[in-house]
Amino acid sequence: MRKQSFVRRLCDFVADAILIQMLLRHDSRVSSRAAAITAAILIMMFATTTPCATVTPFDVAAAIRRIDASLERNYPHLDALYKDIHAHPELAFQESRTAALLAGEMRKLGFEVTEHVGGTGVVAIYRNGAGPTVLVRTELDALPMEEKTGLPYASHAQQTLDGKPTFVDHSCGHDSHMSWWVGTAAALVGMKDQWKGTLFFVGQPAEETISGAKAMLADGLFTRFPKPDVGFAAHVGPEPLGEVDIKDGVVSSASDSIQIVFHGRGAHGSMPDRSIDPIVMGANFVTGVQDVVSRQKDPKEFGVVTVGSFQAGTVENIIPDSATLKLTLRSYSPTVRKLLVDGVERTATATAAMSGAPPPDITTRTAPPPSTTMVPSPPAPQPFSNRCSALVCISSPPRCRGLPPVKISPSSSMPACRPFTSASVAMTPQCSPTTRDAVNPSPSTTRPTSPPFPSPPFAPASPP
Repeated sequence: MRKQSFVRRLCDFVADAILIQMLLRHDSRVSSRAAAITAAILIMMFATTTPCATVTPFDVAAAIRRIDASLERNYPHLDALYKDIHAHPELAFQESRTAALLAGEMRKLGFEVTEHVGGTGVVAIYRNGAGPTVLVRTELDALPMEEKTGLPYASHAQQTLDGKPTFVDHSCGHDSHMSWWVGTAAALVGMKDQWKGTLFFVGQPAEETISGAKAMLADGLFTRFPKPDVGFAAHVGPEPLGEVDIKDGVVSSASDSIQIVFHGRGAHGSMPDRSIDPIVMGANFVTGVQDVVSRQKDPKEFGVVTVGSFQAGTVENIIPDSATLKLTLRSYSPTVRKLLVDGVERTATATAAMSGAPPPDITTRTAPPPSTTMVPSPPAPQPFSNRCSALVCISSPPRCRGLPPVKISPSSSMPACRPFTSASVAMTPQCSPTTRDAVNPSPSTTRPTSPPFPSPPFAPASPP
Protein backbone atom coordinates (compact mmCIF):
# COMPACT_ATOMS: atom_id res chain seq x y z
CA MET A 1 0.00 0.00 0.00
CA ARG A 2 1.56 3.25 -1.08
CA LYS A 3 1.71 6.16 1.29
CA GLN A 4 -0.10 8.37 -1.19
CA SER A 5 -3.09 6.06 -0.88
CA PHE A 6 -2.79 6.43 2.88
CA VAL A 7 -2.81 10.19 2.49
CA ARG A 8 -5.93 10.04 0.30
CA ARG A 9 -7.71 8.05 2.96
CA LEU A 10 -6.42 10.39 5.63
CA CYS A 11 -7.63 13.28 3.51
CA ASP A 12 -11.12 11.79 3.74
CA PHE A 13 -10.79 11.75 7.51
CA VAL A 14 -9.54 15.32 7.66
CA ALA A 15 -12.22 16.43 5.21
CA ASP A 16 -14.99 15.12 7.41
CA ALA A 17 -13.54 17.18 10.27
CA ILE A 18 -12.62 20.18 8.18
CA LEU A 19 -14.15 22.75 10.52
CA ILE A 20 -13.19 21.41 13.93
CA GLN A 21 -15.70 22.61 16.50
CA MET A 22 -13.79 23.19 19.73
CA LEU A 23 -16.58 23.32 22.31
CA LEU A 24 -14.66 24.58 25.31
CA ARG A 25 -15.34 27.29 27.82
CA HIS A 26 -13.62 30.60 27.20
CA ASP A 27 -10.36 29.55 28.86
CA SER A 28 -7.37 30.68 26.84
CA ARG A 29 -5.07 27.95 28.16
CA VAL A 30 -7.42 25.03 27.55
CA SER A 31 -8.75 26.14 24.18
CA SER A 32 -5.36 27.25 22.86
CA ARG A 33 -3.65 24.01 23.87
CA ALA A 34 -6.41 21.69 22.67
CA ALA A 35 -6.91 23.49 19.36
CA ALA A 36 -3.18 23.84 18.72
CA ILE A 37 -2.59 20.14 19.35
CA THR A 38 -5.57 19.09 17.23
CA ALA A 39 -4.62 21.29 14.30
CA ALA A 40 -0.89 20.56 14.45
CA ILE A 41 -1.35 16.78 14.59
CA LEU A 42 -3.85 16.63 11.73
CA ILE A 43 -1.82 19.02 9.58
CA MET A 44 1.38 17.04 10.05
CA MET A 45 -0.44 13.79 9.30
CA PHE A 46 -1.92 15.29 6.14
CA ALA A 47 1.41 16.78 5.04
CA THR A 48 3.31 13.49 5.11
CA THR A 49 3.17 12.67 1.40
CA THR A 50 6.38 10.93 0.39
CA PRO A 51 5.55 7.65 -1.45
CA CYS A 52 6.84 4.45 0.06
CA ALA A 53 6.28 0.74 -0.32
CA THR A 54 4.51 0.34 3.01
CA VAL A 55 2.62 2.58 5.39
CA THR A 56 4.90 4.21 7.92
CA PRO A 57 3.03 4.88 11.16
CA PHE A 58 2.88 8.49 12.29
CA ASP A 59 4.20 8.61 15.87
CA VAL A 60 1.51 10.69 17.52
CA ALA A 61 2.92 10.26 21.02
CA ALA A 62 6.29 11.70 19.99
CA ALA A 63 4.61 14.57 18.16
CA ILE A 64 2.48 15.37 21.20
CA ARG A 65 5.52 15.47 23.44
CA ARG A 66 7.18 17.99 21.16
CA ILE A 67 4.03 20.09 20.84
CA ASP A 68 3.50 20.05 24.60
CA ALA A 69 7.10 21.12 25.18
CA SER A 70 6.72 23.94 22.66
CA LEU A 71 3.47 25.15 24.22
CA GLU A 72 4.93 24.97 27.73
CA ARG A 73 7.80 27.23 26.71
CA ASN A 74 5.61 29.58 24.70
CA TYR A 75 2.54 29.66 26.91
CA PRO A 76 3.51 32.82 28.82
CA HIS A 77 3.75 34.62 25.48
CA LEU A 78 0.48 33.11 24.22
CA ASP A 79 -1.27 34.05 27.46
CA ALA A 80 0.01 37.62 27.22
CA LEU A 81 -1.05 37.75 23.57
CA TYR A 82 -4.55 36.49 24.45
CA LYS A 83 -4.97 39.08 27.20
CA ASP A 84 -3.66 41.88 25.00
CA ILE A 85 -6.08 40.99 22.19
CA HIS A 86 -8.93 40.59 24.68
CA ALA A 87 -8.28 44.01 26.20
CA HIS A 88 -8.11 45.70 22.78
CA PRO A 89 -10.98 44.31 20.68
CA GLU A 90 -11.92 45.85 17.34
CA LEU A 91 -15.09 45.75 15.26
CA ALA A 92 -15.47 44.39 11.73
CA PHE A 93 -13.13 46.04 9.19
CA GLN A 94 -11.68 48.16 12.01
CA GLU A 95 -9.24 45.46 13.18
CA SER A 96 -6.11 47.44 12.26
CA ARG A 97 -4.28 46.96 15.56
CA THR A 98 -5.27 43.29 15.80
CA ALA A 99 -4.16 42.56 12.24
CA ALA A 100 -0.82 44.31 12.75
CA LEU A 101 -0.27 42.36 15.96
CA LEU A 102 -0.86 38.99 14.29
CA ALA A 103 1.20 39.99 11.26
CA GLY A 104 4.12 40.76 13.56
CA GLU A 105 3.79 37.41 15.33
CA MET A 106 3.85 35.51 12.04
CA ARG A 107 6.83 37.44 10.70
CA LYS A 108 8.80 36.52 13.83
CA LEU A 109 8.08 32.86 13.03
CA GLY A 110 9.42 33.23 9.49
CA PHE A 111 6.15 33.48 7.53
CA GLU A 112 5.79 35.63 4.41
CA VAL A 113 3.06 38.05 5.51
CA THR A 114 0.68 40.10 3.38
CA GLU A 115 -1.56 42.61 5.15
CA HIS A 116 -4.71 44.47 4.04
CA VAL A 117 -6.14 41.51 2.12
CA GLY A 118 -9.85 42.24 1.79
CA GLY A 119 -9.48 45.33 3.95
CA THR A 120 -7.88 44.33 7.24
CA GLY A 121 -7.24 40.65 6.49
CA VAL A 122 -3.87 38.95 7.01
CA VAL A 123 -2.32 36.13 4.96
CA ALA A 124 0.82 34.37 6.20
CA ILE A 125 2.60 31.78 4.03
CA TYR A 126 5.27 29.32 5.15
CA ARG A 127 6.83 27.09 2.50
CA ASN A 128 8.51 23.86 3.52
CA GLY A 129 9.17 21.92 0.34
CA ALA A 130 6.81 20.08 -1.98
CA GLY A 131 3.52 18.95 -0.48
CA PRO A 132 -0.09 19.97 0.15
CA THR A 133 -1.19 23.50 0.98
CA VAL A 134 -2.98 23.61 4.33
CA LEU A 135 -5.14 26.59 5.29
CA VAL A 136 -5.60 27.51 8.96
CA ARG A 137 -8.05 30.32 9.59
CA THR A 138 -8.96 32.57 12.51
CA GLU A 139 -11.31 35.52 12.84
CA LEU A 140 -10.13 38.99 13.86
CA ASP A 141 -13.23 40.96 14.86
CA ALA A 142 -15.16 41.44 18.09
CA LEU A 143 -18.75 42.36 18.96
CA PRO A 144 -20.42 45.70 19.88
CA MET A 145 -21.01 44.73 23.52
CA GLU A 146 -19.92 45.97 26.92
CA GLU A 147 -17.84 43.54 28.95
CA LYS A 148 -18.90 43.15 32.57
CA THR A 149 -16.59 40.39 33.76
CA GLY A 150 -14.45 42.60 35.98
CA LEU A 151 -11.32 40.75 34.86
CA PRO A 152 -7.98 42.59 35.16
CA TYR A 153 -7.67 42.46 31.36
CA ALA A 154 -11.33 43.22 30.64
CA SER A 155 -12.12 45.34 27.62
CA HIS A 156 -13.04 48.98 28.08
CA ALA A 157 -12.59 49.74 24.39
CA GLN A 158 -15.07 51.77 22.37
CA GLN A 159 -15.39 52.22 18.62
CA THR A 160 -17.88 53.80 16.25
CA LEU A 161 -20.65 51.69 14.74
CA ASP A 162 -23.29 53.21 12.46
CA GLY A 163 -22.14 56.66 13.49
CA LYS A 164 -22.53 56.01 17.22
CA PRO A 165 -19.96 55.04 19.88
CA THR A 166 -20.26 51.53 21.29
CA PHE A 167 -18.36 49.34 23.68
CA VAL A 168 -16.49 46.42 22.07
CA ASP A 169 -15.88 42.96 23.51
CA HIS A 170 -14.41 39.66 22.37
CA SER A 171 -17.47 37.84 23.72
CA CYS A 172 -17.48 35.34 20.82
CA GLY A 173 -14.05 33.93 21.64
CA HIS A 174 -12.06 35.19 18.68
CA ASP A 175 -9.30 36.24 21.10
CA SER A 176 -8.85 32.58 22.02
CA HIS A 177 -8.95 31.60 18.36
CA MET A 178 -6.16 34.02 17.48
CA SER A 179 -4.03 32.73 20.37
CA TRP A 180 -4.22 29.08 19.29
CA TRP A 181 -3.74 30.18 15.66
CA VAL A 182 -0.36 31.67 16.59
CA GLY A 183 0.46 28.73 18.88
CA THR A 184 -0.31 26.24 16.11
CA ALA A 185 1.93 28.13 13.70
CA ALA A 186 4.79 28.13 16.22
CA ALA A 187 4.44 24.40 16.87
CA LEU A 188 4.39 23.54 13.16
CA VAL A 189 7.40 25.70 12.33
CA GLY A 190 9.29 24.14 15.24
CA MET A 191 8.48 20.68 13.85
CA LYS A 192 9.03 21.32 10.15
CA ASP A 193 11.27 18.27 9.98
CA GLN A 194 8.09 16.19 10.37
CA TRP A 195 6.09 17.53 7.41
CA LYS A 196 6.37 18.96 3.89
CA GLY A 197 4.16 21.45 2.13
CA THR A 198 2.90 25.01 2.51
CA LEU A 199 1.16 26.54 5.52
CA PHE A 200 -1.48 29.10 4.54
CA PHE A 201 -2.55 30.98 7.68
CA VAL A 202 -5.47 33.40 7.22
CA GLY A 203 -6.65 36.11 9.61
CA GLN A 204 -10.19 36.86 8.41
CA PRO A 205 -11.78 40.23 9.20
CA ALA A 206 -15.47 40.97 9.69
CA GLU A 207 -16.68 37.45 10.47
CA GLU A 208 -19.46 38.80 12.66
CA THR A 209 -20.93 40.84 9.81
CA ILE A 210 -20.65 37.96 7.33
CA SER A 211 -18.61 40.04 4.91
CA GLY A 212 -14.91 39.52 5.64
CA ALA A 213 -14.51 36.18 3.84
CA LYS A 214 -16.22 37.54 0.75
CA ALA A 215 -13.95 40.60 0.80
CA MET A 216 -10.83 38.43 1.00
CA LEU A 217 -12.01 36.22 -1.87
CA ALA A 218 -12.77 39.31 -3.97
CA ASP A 219 -9.24 40.54 -3.21
CA GLY A 220 -7.72 37.38 -4.70
CA LEU A 221 -7.29 35.12 -1.68
CA PHE A 222 -7.13 32.01 -3.88
CA THR A 223 -5.52 33.64 -6.92
CA ARG A 224 -2.78 35.76 -5.34
CA PHE A 225 -1.88 32.97 -2.93
CA PRO A 226 -1.69 29.16 -3.22
CA LYS A 227 -5.10 27.51 -3.34
CA PRO A 228 -5.40 25.22 -0.29
CA ASP A 229 -5.88 21.46 -0.47
CA VAL A 230 -7.52 21.37 2.95
CA GLY A 231 -8.57 23.92 5.55
CA PHE A 232 -8.96 24.08 9.31
CA ALA A 233 -10.89 26.36 11.64
CA ALA A 234 -12.15 26.02 15.21
CA HIS A 235 -14.57 27.74 17.57
CA VAL A 236 -14.96 27.82 21.32
CA GLY A 237 -18.41 27.60 22.87
CA PRO A 238 -20.29 27.54 26.19
CA GLU A 239 -20.11 23.79 26.71
CA PRO A 240 -18.53 21.66 29.48
CA LEU A 241 -14.83 22.28 29.99
CA GLY A 242 -12.63 19.82 28.11
CA GLU A 243 -15.15 18.73 25.49
CA VAL A 244 -14.18 18.61 21.82
CA ASP A 245 -16.84 18.11 19.16
CA ILE A 246 -16.05 17.05 15.61
CA LYS A 247 -19.10 16.71 13.40
CA ASP A 248 -19.69 14.98 10.10
CA GLY A 249 -21.21 17.21 7.41
CA VAL A 250 -22.38 20.79 7.95
CA VAL A 251 -20.76 22.42 10.98
CA SER A 252 -21.90 26.03 10.85
CA SER A 253 -25.13 27.45 9.50
CA ALA A 254 -25.84 30.12 6.93
CA SER A 255 -26.54 33.41 8.70
CA ASP A 256 -28.77 36.13 7.28
CA SER A 257 -29.34 39.51 8.89
CA ILE A 258 -32.53 41.49 8.32
CA GLN A 259 -33.46 44.98 9.48
CA ILE A 260 -37.12 46.02 9.42
CA VAL A 261 -38.34 49.58 10.00
CA PHE A 262 -42.08 49.86 10.67
CA HIS A 263 -43.47 53.33 9.86
CA GLY A 264 -46.48 54.56 11.80
CA ARG A 265 -47.89 57.85 13.05
CA GLY A 266 -46.82 59.32 16.35
CA ALA A 267 -49.21 60.60 19.00
CA HIS A 268 -49.51 61.27 22.71
CA GLY A 269 -49.78 58.17 24.83
CA SER A 270 -53.17 59.29 26.13
CA MET A 271 -54.56 59.44 22.56
CA PRO A 272 -53.56 56.14 20.92
CA ASP A 273 -56.51 56.36 18.52
CA ARG A 274 -54.73 59.18 16.71
CA SER A 275 -51.66 57.05 16.12
CA ILE A 276 -50.58 54.18 13.98
CA ASP A 277 -48.53 52.51 16.64
CA PRO A 278 -45.26 51.03 15.29
CA ILE A 279 -44.53 49.41 18.65
CA VAL A 280 -47.72 47.37 18.41
CA MET A 281 -46.79 46.48 14.84
CA GLY A 282 -43.36 45.35 15.97
CA ALA A 283 -44.80 43.33 18.85
CA ASN A 284 -47.26 41.59 16.54
CA PHE A 285 -44.44 40.83 14.14
CA VAL A 286 -42.17 39.36 16.84
CA THR A 287 -44.77 36.75 17.76
CA GLY A 288 -46.24 36.26 14.28
CA VAL A 289 -42.95 35.63 12.53
CA GLN A 290 -42.39 32.48 14.59
CA ASP A 291 -45.19 30.88 12.58
CA VAL A 292 -42.70 30.73 9.71
CA VAL A 293 -40.59 28.35 11.80
CA SER A 294 -43.33 26.40 13.58
CA ARG A 295 -45.97 26.18 10.82
CA GLN A 296 -44.25 26.68 7.46
CA LYS A 297 -40.87 24.98 7.85
CA ASP A 298 -40.52 21.20 7.81
CA PRO A 299 -39.91 20.29 11.48
CA LYS A 300 -37.15 17.89 10.43
CA GLU A 301 -35.16 20.75 8.87
CA PHE A 302 -33.03 23.20 10.84
CA GLY A 303 -34.07 26.84 10.83
CA VAL A 304 -34.05 29.70 13.36
CA VAL A 305 -35.56 33.20 13.33
CA THR A 306 -34.48 35.44 16.21
CA VAL A 307 -35.33 39.10 16.84
CA GLY A 308 -32.31 40.42 18.69
CA SER A 309 -33.02 44.15 18.68
CA PHE A 310 -36.26 46.17 19.03
CA GLN A 311 -35.74 49.94 19.13
CA ALA A 312 -38.58 52.48 19.31
CA GLY A 313 -39.45 55.66 21.16
CA THR A 314 -37.65 57.77 23.72
CA VAL A 315 -40.13 58.44 26.55
CA GLU A 316 -43.03 56.57 28.11
CA ASN A 317 -45.86 58.93 27.18
CA ILE A 318 -45.22 59.39 23.47
CA ILE A 319 -46.06 56.87 20.77
CA PRO A 320 -43.21 57.08 18.25
CA ASP A 321 -43.58 57.19 14.49
CA SER A 322 -41.23 54.29 13.74
CA ALA A 323 -39.79 51.09 15.19
CA THR A 324 -36.64 49.29 14.07
CA LEU A 325 -36.21 45.55 14.49
CA LYS A 326 -33.08 43.55 13.71
CA LEU A 327 -33.16 39.80 13.10
CA THR A 328 -30.77 36.95 12.57
CA LEU A 329 -31.80 33.89 10.52
CA ARG A 330 -29.94 30.57 10.58
CA SER A 331 -30.33 27.62 8.23
CA TYR A 332 -28.50 24.67 6.70
CA SER A 333 -30.17 24.29 3.30
CA PRO A 334 -30.89 26.79 0.50
CA THR A 335 -34.54 25.75 0.53
CA VAL A 336 -35.05 26.54 4.21
CA ARG A 337 -33.01 29.68 3.88
CA LYS A 338 -35.27 31.05 1.16
CA LEU A 339 -38.38 30.04 3.10
CA LEU A 340 -37.19 31.95 6.19
CA VAL A 341 -36.19 35.11 4.33
CA ASP A 342 -39.39 35.16 2.28
CA GLY A 343 -41.48 34.40 5.35
CA VAL A 344 -39.96 37.23 7.37
CA GLU A 345 -40.52 39.74 4.57
CA ARG A 346 -44.07 38.51 3.96
CA THR A 347 -44.96 38.67 7.67
CA ALA A 348 -43.54 42.18 8.06
CA THR A 349 -45.45 43.49 5.04
CA ALA A 350 -48.71 41.88 6.20
CA THR A 351 -48.27 43.21 9.75
CA ALA A 352 -47.95 46.76 8.47
CA ALA A 353 -50.94 46.34 6.17
CA MET A 354 -53.12 45.11 9.05
CA SER A 355 -52.39 48.33 10.93
CA GLY A 356 -53.09 50.55 7.93
CA ALA A 357 -49.44 51.57 7.80
CA PRO A 358 -47.23 51.98 4.75
CA PRO A 359 -45.00 49.04 3.78
CA PRO A 360 -41.99 48.65 6.06
CA ASP A 361 -38.41 49.22 4.95
CA ILE A 362 -36.73 45.80 4.81
CA THR A 363 -32.97 45.45 4.40
CA THR A 364 -31.61 41.93 4.00
CA ARG A 365 -27.94 41.01 4.19
CA THR A 366 -27.40 37.43 3.09
CA ALA A 367 -24.43 35.23 3.91
CA PRO A 368 -22.41 32.69 1.94
CA PRO A 369 -23.75 29.10 1.85
CA PRO A 370 -23.32 26.95 4.97
CA SER A 371 -19.84 25.64 5.70
CA THR A 372 -19.08 22.21 4.27
CA THR A 373 -15.91 20.30 3.60
CA MET A 374 -13.53 21.69 0.98
CA VAL A 375 -10.90 19.15 -0.03
CA PRO A 376 -9.55 17.63 -3.22
CA SER A 377 -11.43 14.60 -4.45
CA PRO A 378 -9.35 11.41 -4.71
CA PRO A 379 -9.03 9.89 -8.18
CA ALA A 380 -11.38 7.03 -7.26
CA PRO A 381 -13.84 8.22 -4.57
CA GLN A 382 -14.85 5.50 -2.16
CA PRO A 383 -18.08 5.24 -0.13
CA PHE A 384 -17.67 5.97 3.54
CA SER A 385 -18.07 2.31 4.44
CA ASN A 386 -14.77 1.58 2.66
CA ARG A 387 -12.81 4.38 4.28
CA CYS A 388 -10.68 4.20 7.38
CA SER A 389 -9.53 6.60 10.03
CA ALA A 390 -7.54 6.19 13.19
CA LEU A 391 -7.83 7.00 16.86
CA VAL A 392 -5.20 9.46 17.96
CA CYS A 393 -4.18 8.98 21.59
CA ILE A 394 -2.51 11.73 23.58
CA SER A 395 -0.82 11.36 26.94
CA SER A 396 -1.51 13.90 29.68
CA PRO A 397 1.40 16.08 30.79
CA PRO A 398 1.98 16.35 34.57
CA ARG A 399 0.06 19.62 34.87
CA CYS A 400 -3.11 17.96 33.53
CA ARG A 401 -3.17 14.82 35.65
CA GLY A 402 -6.19 14.34 37.87
CA LEU A 403 -8.43 16.33 35.55
CA PRO A 404 -11.13 14.73 33.40
CA PRO A 405 -10.06 13.79 29.86
CA VAL A 406 -11.38 15.54 26.83
CA LYS A 407 -14.64 14.01 25.68
CA ILE A 408 -14.92 13.29 21.99
CA SER A 409 -18.46 13.72 20.69
CA PRO A 410 -18.61 12.19 17.20
CA SER A 411 -21.51 12.25 14.83
CA SER A 412 -24.11 9.82 16.13
CA SER A 413 -24.95 8.66 12.61
CA MET A 414 -21.54 7.11 11.97
CA PRO A 415 -20.55 3.52 12.91
CA ALA A 416 -18.24 3.09 15.86
CA CYS A 417 -14.47 3.02 15.54
CA ARG A 418 -12.25 0.10 16.43
CA PRO A 419 -9.49 1.90 18.41
CA PHE A 420 -5.83 1.16 17.88
CA THR A 421 -3.84 -0.25 20.76
CA SER A 422 -0.76 1.96 20.39
CA ALA A 423 -0.23 5.70 20.39
CA SER A 424 0.89 5.61 16.78
CA VAL A 425 -1.40 6.10 13.81
CA ALA A 426 -1.42 3.53 11.04
CA MET A 427 -3.80 3.12 8.14
CA THR A 428 -4.42 -0.44 7.07
CA PRO A 429 -6.89 -2.10 4.69
CA GLN A 430 -8.20 -4.13 7.61
CA CYS A 431 -9.34 -1.21 9.76
CA SER A 432 -13.07 -1.04 10.31
CA PRO A 433 -15.38 1.79 9.29
CA THR A 434 -14.91 4.58 11.74
CA THR A 435 -16.47 7.69 13.13
CA ARG A 436 -14.73 11.02 13.54
CA ASP A 437 -11.66 10.46 15.71
CA ALA A 438 -9.59 13.22 17.20
CA VAL A 439 -6.81 14.10 19.56
CA ASN A 440 -7.66 13.78 23.22
CA PRO A 441 -5.75 16.32 25.29
CA SER A 442 -6.52 16.88 28.95
CA PRO A 443 -7.21 20.46 30.07
CA SER A 444 -5.45 22.37 32.79
CA THR A 445 -6.77 24.96 35.17
CA THR A 446 -3.37 26.31 36.23
CA ARG A 447 -1.73 29.27 34.56
CA PRO A 448 1.87 30.45 34.81
CA THR A 449 2.53 34.08 35.55
CA SER A 450 2.47 36.10 32.33
CA PRO A 451 5.40 38.38 31.51
CA PRO A 452 4.84 41.94 30.31
CA PHE A 453 3.72 42.04 26.67
CA PRO A 454 5.41 41.73 24.26
CA SER A 455 7.67 38.85 25.19
CA PRO A 456 10.55 37.37 23.17
CA PRO A 457 9.83 35.41 20.00
CA PHE A 458 8.83 31.78 20.23
CA ALA A 459 11.44 29.20 21.11
CA PRO A 460 11.65 26.34 18.62
CA ALA A 461 10.18 22.96 19.44
CA SER A 462 12.52 20.47 21.01
CA PRO A 463 14.36 18.03 18.75
CA PRO A 464 12.87 14.55 18.26
